[in-house]
Amino acid sequence: MLQNPTIDSFFQQLTEANRQWTQGWVNSFSPVNLPTPHMSALHEAFGHLSQNQNELFAHHGEYYRQHLELWMSFIGAKEKAPVVVPDKSDRRFNAPEWEEPLFDYIRQNYLLTSNWLMKLVDGTNTDAATKEKTAFFARQFIDALSPANFAFTNPEVMKLAVETKGESLTEGMKKLAEDLQRGTITMTDETQFEVGKNLAITPGQVVFENDLFQLVQYTPSTDKVYERPLLVVPPCVNKYYIMDLQPNNSMMAYIVSQGFTTFLISWKSVTPEISKLEWDDYIEQGVLVAADVVRKIRKTEKMNVLSFCIGGEIVSTTIPVMQARGLDWFESITLMTVMLDHSDPGDIKHFIDPKVVMEREAKVHEGGIVSGKELARVFAALRSNDLIWNYVVNNYLKGKTPAPFDLLYWNNDPANLALPMHTFFLRNMYLENNLTKPNSFSLCGVPIDLTKVDLPTYIFAAREDHIVPWKSAFLTTKIFSGPVRFALGASGHIAGAINPVSANKRNYWVNDDVSLDADSWYETAESRPGSWWQDWAAWLAPQSGKEMAAPKAHGNATFKPIEPAPGRYVKERLA
Repeated sequence: MLQNPTIDSFFQQLTEANRQWTQGWVNSFSPVNLPTPHMSALHEAFGHLSQNQNELFAHHGEYYRQHLELWMSFIGAKEKAPVVVPDKSDRRFNAPEWEEPLFDYIRQNYLLTSNWLMKLVDGTNTDAATKEKTAFFARQFIDALSPANFAFTNPEVMKLAVETKGESLTEGMKKLAEDLQRGTITMTDETQFEVGKNLAITPGQVVFENDLFQLVQYTPSTDKVYERPLLVVPPCVNKYYIMDLQPNNSMMAYIVSQGFTTFLISWKSVTPEISKLEWDDYIEQGVLVAADVVRKIRKTEKMNVLSFCIGGEIVSTTIPVMQARGLDWFESITLMTVMLDHSDPGDIKHFIDPKVVMEREAKVHEGGIVSGKELARVFAALRSNDLIWNYVVNNYLKGKTPAPFDLLYWNNDPANLALPMHTFFLRNMYLENNLTKPNSFSLCGVPIDLTKVDLPTYIFAAREDHIVPWKSAFLTTKIFSGPVRFALGASGHIAGAINPVSANKRNYWVNDDVSLDADSWYETAESRPGSWWQDWAAWLAPQSGKEMAAPKAHGNATFKPIEPAPGRYVKERLA
């Protein structure tokens, strides 16, 4: 038994803190900020259970039988044998402490009940879309109630509390209070990182800026470079330095080392002064301005473009505008984990409510900010066990400080979006899938028809991507009319894309026949070891012209260096 006077007060504080945290989480999904997740879908679905009485009774009967078997085993009335075991990929119950009889009973009881609930959802008499949404939120509910998430039902937590005489719980209380104040879960030791010091340190200079972005020109690291420059357009919902973490895993450093003269857009996190930004502005004052500056600095008509995530959607919608204006500036484009066809966008669709989008559309003229922290919570909810509950247990119940991890530092450093721009994005891309419908909407006064995009295109997707499902990314091969190369990497949205050559990890698949459907493409694809960056660099080199002496200075007489990379915009952190 714990002999520490702080323990009782700790649990009182923990209860209150959990209430505050849960309320804050629920509030973060309010219609003012983000589409509601529709937890009421569970109630609606279970209302249909009465239509399946026979199946319902069968589920209940099996559930009670398994529980009786589990209980009899626990009290020793029958030979001990597991009634249910965790999935091999479920790391919540791996510790040997879970093998102790009481906690093994708690674990199996939870797993049985979880399976029962998911079978109930599967048996509801509703349409496929409603059933899928209900299953998603049922899983969210189940994950939140895991016994691993509560001190008294987690044997690892209780053992550590005894060993430390309650200090682990006290320290966890402090960490919880700090994160409640910050409004986010700490996922890494943030004291170990600083943008511009040990993150985003590839040498370069900011050579242009406006209210929307800064343009970084990187310093060549080779004696010769290709004559045709590369413009990088990262997502505006995150900071760009996911592509420039540390020297050993920096995509930007790798690109520069391959002899590409590289420029990068560093988007500004939206503030109240620019909260009326629209999608058109990201084209007109963003990509088009940046491309024109690159042309003038390098004294070249054309460039290649690399885009990442939503940056790829901005670039793709810029091209029809350029075509209408006779601006033949792009030699090729690369789309890295980009979804243009949103017919199957994955689980994120469950967070997008047409009614909320309509309410926001009525207010877009007023402007507004969509908080980056709230968007980050949505993305975390897509993998809640890994990106939420894992840290709740580690930080608050065990009182531990997470290990330093540059990727997770970046993950907790989001950027705000303008409400008009984001609302347009939800309506036209997710709700109506208009990028697949030629001339269904206009930008900058130009009807958008992506089927006329005939530039050489390299498309990269990640097989386990939970934000841009790879088969949805593959559908871009059916939209664009130019030559396309598709590469599929292992792992997820970030780890699959940011896979340094030097690490020689994972693998990727290539197949020249993109006329196939996604499954057939994968079945006949060639698996290659290591990073897809090598394949992409080999593809990009022929698009980049002849080699020439590397420039010795940044910018030119008109666009003079403003400040060293990474610049001010990327260093701004949300309060």
